[in-house]
Amino acid sequence: MMDLSSYFARIGYVGPRTATLPTLRALHTLHPAAIPFENLDPLLGRPVPLNLDALQAKMVGSRRGGYCFEQNTLFRAVLEGIGFSVTGLAARVVWMTPPDRQPNPRAHMVLKVDTDDGAYITDVGFGGFLIAAPVKLAAGIEQQTPAGMLRLAETDDFVTLQAQLASGWQDVYRFTLEPQFAIDYEVVNWFTSAHPNSRFRNNMLIERLTPEVRTSLFNKRRTLRHADGRVEETILSTPDELAHSLNAEFNIEPPADAVTLFARLPEP
Repeated sequence: MMDLSSYFARIGYVGPRTATLPTLRALHTLHPAAIPFENLDPLLGRPVPLNLDALQAKMVGSRRGGYCFEQNTLFRAVLEGIGFSVTGLAARVVWMTPPDRQPNPRAHMVLKVDTDDGAYITDVGFGGFLIAAPVKLAAGIEQQTPAGMLRLAETDDFVTLQAQLASGWQDVYRFTLEPQFAIDYEVVNWFTSAHPNSRFRNNMLIERLTPEVRTSLFNKRRTLRHADGRVEETILSTPDELAHSLNAEFNIEPPADAVTLFARLPEP
């Protein structure tokens, strides 16, 4: 059973426990600021269980984050505990991929949440471009969020989430409204966390999104994208620098020492 009080304390939420759109928006903004995206367990070759007790112990009871299946499974339990109707979906990631590349598998978890104001797409676990607010499930509407403008584009076959960048609109991922079940996520979670060619087995990806800054760490490359448009990029050159970043910028207590983690990282 989801411990809502502990979760609310973890993310700093003090509002009402009502299944309304303002509650959904508040939780969605606070979650990625408090519980970062991170794939340290797959990187270290460790299993990634999706049962609720394990997720709460890791991401609520400890200073850890998780990747999409962990994040959105936990968030779904929170929303359902409040009283929302939630449907699990699956998406193909197209973020920053060449147009001629073979399609990625449907290896990203997305949530559809029904509210009195209609259906919304909710996702607190897209590492590489964390989203700060739910997106109304309506095509062609530009929707302002605390971390930028988003919209949905719809075709006969799928819906595409798009983000507005300085260079124009960028596709993030594509999904259908076909409901997914726990076993669907178990299968793709195993592939994502255990297959030797999985991106998450071979690279470190950590991201935290606050109203002030989007802080990302891809292997040794650390990037800060500030709300005012400033971008800072540095390369971490020592395990001590990695340890400091994990603690001070991401509030993560890693499952292994920084020397072990640093040795796993390819050069930028």
